[in-house]
Order: sequence, then C-alpha cells, then structure tokens
Amino acid sequence: MDYQRNLAQEFLEFVERQPRQSLSQLLSRVLKKSRMLTDAEAGTVFIVRRKRGGASLQAVNVQNDRVRVKAADFEVPVNNKTVSGYVAATGETVIIDDVYNLDASKPYSFNSANEVHNYLSHSMLCFPLKNYANQVIGVVQLINRVGPGDTILPFDPYMAAIVAPVARVIGASIERTDMMDQIRLKNRTLQSRNKQLADQRAHIGNLQEQTEEAFLLSVGLLARAAEIHDEGTGNHIIRTNEYSYFIARHMGLPNNFCNEIRYSAQLHDVGKMSVDQAVLKKKGRLDDSERIEMDQHTTYGHKILCDSPRLQLAAEIALSHHEKWAGGGYPNGIAGTDIPMSARIVQVADIYDALRSERPYKAGFSHEQATDIILKGDDRIDPKEHFDPQLIELFADTHQGFADIWDDLKDAPSQTSS
Repeated sequence: MDYQRNLAQEFLEFVERQPRQSLSQLLSRVLKKSRMLTDAEAGTVFIVRRKRGGASLQAVNVQNDRVRVKAADFEVPVNNKTVSGYVAATGETVIIDDVYNLDASKPYSFNSANEVHNYLSHSMLCFPLKNYANQVIGVVQLINRVGPGDTILPFDPYMAAIVAPVARVIGASIERTDMMDQIRLKNRTLQSRNKQLADQRAHIGNLQEQTEEAFLLSVGLLARAAEIHDEGTGNHIIRTNEYSYFIARHMGLPNNFCNEIRYSAQLHDVGKMSVDQAVLKKKGRLDDSERIEMDQHTTYGHKILCDSPRLQLAAEIALSHHEKWAGGGYPNGIAGTDIPMSARIVQVADIYDALRSERPYKAGFSHEQATDIILKGDDRIDPKEHFDPQLIELFADTHQGFADIWDDLKDAPSQTSS
C-alpha cells in the first residue's frame, strides 16, 4: 500500500512538473510515464468527449519507439467493439497477451487495419483514467512490453495493480487541465463575439444572447475546476447556486440581485485554485501555517474575480463568506451588516449543503439533522455567532425548500472503484 501511494505521488509530481501545461502536454507526460513504468514500446492516450450523438475517445498523443508516428487524428466510439472503447465504457482494465488471438468470450476485437505501417502489435495493457466521481475521462493504451534483447513480452497482471492508484490520482489533474483549456477556449470565443458585436450591429441581439451563454458556461467551468481537488463534491456548486437564489427570492431582494447570485454563489471557493496543492491534498488536520494558507483562499478568490465587472458580486462572496455575524471570522474579522448580504446568504447555503453531503471523512446528515444544527448549533457552529438572525428566521420558516433542492439535485450514490 505504501509503495502504491509513493508511486502515485511520484507519478503526480512527474506529470505536474511542467507549470501551466496544456491538456495535450499533460497527457503526453502521462503516457510517457505509463510507458516507463511498464516497459511499453508504444502507446496512445485518449480523452473522452461526450457529444449529443454519444461518447467517443479522441486520441491526443501517440508514442512509438520503433516507428515515427504523427499525432493521431481519429476517434474511437465508446462501446464494446474495440479494446479502448470497451475500457472507456466499462471502466475495466484489460490485459491481452496476443491481440491476434483474443479470448472469444470477449465482445471486443482488434482491427489490424489501424496498425501503423511496418509495425505489429502483440501484447496490450489498456486502463481507464477516472475522476473522483468514478467516471472514465480517458484511456491509456500501451502496446508491446519490451524485455531483454528487445523481445516482446506480455504485460504482467501486477502492472494493472501499479497503474490503478496512479490512474485515479492523475484523473483529477487531467480533468482540471481539460476544464481550464475549455475556459481559455470559451474566453477566446467571448473575445471574438464581442468584436462581432462592434462590427455587426444588425445582429446584436442574437450575439448578446450567445455571449451571455458563453459567459455563464465559463463561470460554471471555472467553479467546477476549483472543486476538482475535493473528492466527492458532486453537484455541490449547483446546489449552492439554487439555495442562494431561493433565499434571495424569499427575502424579496431585487430580481437582478437574485439572478446574479444564482451564478455567482458557485464561485465562493474559486480561490482554492491558488492554495498550495500540498495543503489542499493533505489528509488529516492542518497545522497553524497550513491553516493560514488554506484561509487565504478567500483573498485569492477575490483577486481572481475582482477585475471582472460582471463578477463583482462573486468577488465579494469569495472574500467574505467565512466572516461571522458576531465577528471573529476571516479574512477581515468584520461583523453584522458590514458583511455583504450576498456573503451572508451563501454562508448559510454552503453550510447546509456541507452538512448534507457525504465526504471521505464523514457521513452525510439528514435534512432534519442539518436543520437542527443550523438553528440550534453543535460543537462547531453557534448560530447566534455565525449567521444573520434574519436569515436564520427565514431558514426556520422555509427549510423544506432546501430539502426539495437537495432531493432534486442530489448526487448519484457513490460507486466502489474498480
């Protein structure tokens, strides 16, 4: 177990050593390290792309020690017909001693027409890359294990045990990098569309609608990227949006405020993207210096968001959602109505969802238990110190609405890793 943990850590350090790398660069390093661990002569790394017509595997990087191979430009359907498609569909690891003599009981086949010119595949190890939600986000396919004297050997079964913890650890990094690539792409789309707005006034209404759609998608991707490090967060950010919108509407706040908090609330923890990764990933209690670094996520988040005119509400939420009504919160120790209303609302929404949610270190509470803690407190929460009394009174009257949102957007039951 210690060996696998150390191997996973060493693998993660290798693939993340290059700062600000693109998805293509990251997957190239993943494939290179996978080949080094298994003595594979060649390999391909795929990323899962989901479209309206179904899911497919897109080859991102191909490596081969014997022949020169250009970056692949093809897609493999996610189904049982091919080895890689089968691994993506089932989440299973497949080891094949001879691709030309497959087990007849298996649904997949090997298409020799896809072979590189003047190159023959023999043995194969194909394993999935999964995120914390146990979803397959990519596939690594390794070809021909090389032994002494350049002999081609089968891949040993123990190699599947070696790559299993590695595949899970790096899955989050891959998903996060992929999301950041998508954000950058969407930002370029925004810039292009804004230019079109200036050049094509006749179509301004339609283009504004498209720009708003791209903006909201980028905000959602940014919020999701900030949550990748947290195992099991699931639909937390979506629910936080809806609880916050629910509170704002029942308080009779202006429609513009209600609509804005509905997409801004999800960015409350975006500053965690800038927190030291070692602190974020530490298991167990943080020491004093680590706690100070973790608490900085509020100011980091404000810095990320404050320069955008559309994200001013999100910036004040990110900065102040850990302040307390009686004072003593962070980062500024403000109290009462000095805390922005948006941050006071999101604090209640965030804490309710955290109490309901299952985490690796705790079970999820029922609605009745979570409601009792918010209204009466426990050993960590004192409602009179933490929350705006007006919000506590509203919560007491409308808490069933929170339960309804949870039921509508609750995560699928957690799955055991394969």
